[in-house]
Amino acid sequence: MPDSGTNTGIGASVRRKEDFRFLTGKGKYTDDLNRPGQAHAYFLLSPHARAKINGIDTNAAKQAPGVVDVFTAADLAADGVSGPICGWVVTQKNGEPHKSPAVSALASDRVNYVGEQVAIVVAETLAQAKDAAELIEVNYQPQPALIKMKDALANGAAQLHDDVPGNLCFDWEIGDKAATDAAFKKAHHVTKIDIHNNRLIPNAIEPRAAIGDYDSGMDMMTLYTTSQNPHVARLVLAAFMGLGPENKLRVVAPDVGGGFGSKIYVYRDEIVTLWAAKKLGRPVKWTAERSASFLTDAHGRDHDTHAELAVDKDGTFLGLRVSTLANVGAHNQIFSTATPSYLYGCLLAGQYRTPAVYGEVKTVFTNTAPVDAYRGAGRPEATFVVERLVEKTAKEMGIDRAELRRRNFIPPDQFPYQSPCLVQYDSGDFPHLLDRAMEVIDYAGFSARKQASAERGKLRGIGLSCWIEACGLAPSAVVGFLGGGVGQWESANIKFNPTGSVTLYTGSHSHGQGHETVFAQIISEHLGVPVESVEVVHGDTAVVPFGMGTYGSRSGPVGGGAVYKAAQKIVEKGRKIAAHLLEASVEDIEYAGGTYSVAGTDRTKTMAEIAFAAYVPHNYPLDVLEPGLDETAFFDPMNFTFPSGAYFAEVEVDPDTGVVTVLDMVGIDDVGTVMNPMIVAGQLHGGFAQGIGQALYEQCVYDENGQLLTGSLMDYCMPRADHFPSFRTEETNQPCPHNPLGVKGCGEAGAIGSPVAMLNAVIDAIGVNIDMPATPEKVWRALQSQAQAAE
Repeated sequence: MPDSGTNTGIGASVRRKEDFRFLTGKGKYTDDLNRPGQAHAYFLLSPHARAKINGIDTNAAKQAPGVVDVFTAADLAADGVSGPICGWVVTQKNGEPHKSPAVSALASDRVNYVGEQVAIVVAETLAQAKDAAELIEVNYQPQPALIKMKDALANGAAQLHDDVPGNLCFDWEIGDKAATDAAFKKAHHVTKIDIHNNRLIPNAIEPRAAIGDYDSGMDMMTLYTTSQNPHVARLVLAAFMGLGPENKLRVVAPDVGGGFGSKIYVYRDEIVTLWAAKKLGRPVKWTAERSASFLTDAHGRDHDTHAELAVDKDGTFLGLRVSTLANVGAHNQIFSTATPSYLYGCLLAGQYRTPAVYGEVKTVFTNTAPVDAYRGAGRPEATFVVERLVEKTAKEMGIDRAELRRRNFIPPDQFPYQSPCLVQYDSGDFPHLLDRAMEVIDYAGFSARKQASAERGKLRGIGLSCWIEACGLAPSAVVGFLGGGVGQWESANIKFNPTGSVTLYTGSHSHGQGHETVFAQIISEHLGVPVESVEVVHGDTAVVPFGMGTYGSRSGPVGGGAVYKAAQKIVEKGRKIAAHLLEASVEDIEYAGGTYSVAGTDRTKTMAEIAFAAYVPHNYPLDVLEPGLDETAFFDPMNFTFPSGAYFAEVEVDPDTGVVTVLDMVGIDDVGTVMNPMIVAGQLHGGFAQGIGQALYEQCVYDENGQLLTGSLMDYCMPRADHFPSFRTEETNQPCPHNPLGVKGCGEAGAIGSPVAMLNAVIDAIGVNIDMPATPEKVWRALQSQAQAAE
């Protein structure tokens, strides 16, 4: 990656400012924090996937050494404290809202998954809390668990929740069914697939943690927590969980070690830890153990889908049908309903001008951990359906995979393009992305490489994925129309200091993305302040303006948009100050690169001089301007952003062992304006790693009794560095037309397009359709079945 040199503005590969503290061990994560006099919490988790609770005896635990107290659901209910909520209402086919059963702060009369929180023990030390938890006696009455979606939906199946008949959360549809049925009647060929999108466990490197603190003198509660969106957490805790009012609740999210969506939500652990601190009048600290994280962090994906693509004799797409069962686990969380509906269904048209699309989704409650947004959140699932279907169609029609896609792309001159799936794509050049990807991977030379592998006894395959996503969440009016419970704008406050340095307070939150660098680059670009003179502050609701946080690739398009708008306010106020100091009219003041000048002269004032004058107003237009140089802005986008890309994966398979070796991974992306090429590459590489992890290695597995079989890093296979080649990425830098920076977002891109490209490559190599993950055993068995069928 080229060095940024003296350029620290937009487009420069500025080294990440925040990395110094991380690389030198000076980061401050929630578990690094300790409050004076704190006690330690440990949660008793259910060992059963489904059971009635006939009673809980905590007496022995309360008498154990060091125990401060033990609490159950009844204690929290007595104080009016409730559990997690769903933040998005989905309207079903029948016009009714989705089913969302009430969730208590701790399990009360029943448990619905292994790992559900039943009681909290607070003690002087963590070891004492863990020892005491073993003394709690819970009278469980185990019942048969419902793990598979089809079993939960079966006639006569037991209900997980009394108010959810048939365990159906919602039955939802998108698109025009009649038009799609008509398109299929005209089809020359119909391709059909049945696929499973494997359940994943997020495994952020930092486990979730929380510290509750209560100041009785101020009647103020503070929650230090691993959150991607502290203001939203405060809103939810205060408005819906009985821990308000907001002005008496502070949420602090310090350095956060990864989230991938799993730290958007307010979990029972945080609710109860905060409540316990107030109840006991002393700080309470809780940190999840890795084994508990496997059980309790919201899982991702887990779809079963049947899909059909209708084409004419030339391979032109006529219609697409999709029917999906989506597992939401034991209960809803904030985005449980949005992820498998709008975030999934709105992208089922992909990059193609398919005129008729109809999708239906049923979401199902099961005796498993809750499922919610995981990196990409619905967009990887939609891409997986579309691109597996297109790949299979190409093979069945005898048309080259790239050529079939090219025939059906939306032409660049048709943007903005109204998709049949609600959204309007703003911009794109899909043929260019594919052409460049084919050039970089040397698509024309693949057959020779395949032959070379065959001569060594290996099977070589190539896979393609052409993807698009809707991100930059999101236009508040659209979100509200679709059922979202909050707005989706973002905020920024730029505060100049008298000596010319800047502090930026942002409502976005960084948990690895590089905000402290990129937001400083925006200020450097527009205000002429060196990056090293910009301090970025986030994560503390008592300090930063109300903001919606970080998820859905929104920090650049929406958070960055707010920073830009605040910077423009600074520029305009500075223009008036400069006009006064330079004794010129405002209309004659020009601004560029941090310097104001009088048009046609060499008379100038720097932004630092303007800032000093604003705070030391000895010569200042006090009759028309207030002192100070401090501006706040909010940005609410007019549309989603639509990053897109073309990805190729190339693999080699050992037919004797089924082992898949990733040889090459190429991604050509349109992420809009690239603010920092190094950081964008890092985001894409990380997405590739997670996508390849899903395609080849990762899978969450429960047995028939609801016990998690992949509950540790010994059983849940995570990809390692030596599993990957050197990734090759390029960005086309085509600006988004409707946000001020032209940014489209890159945080989820790599994880959206890479899983299906990788699986397509494996299937191309072995000639057998399989589902993710393509583990050595699964690949080997597929090859053996193929060989036996040929005999």
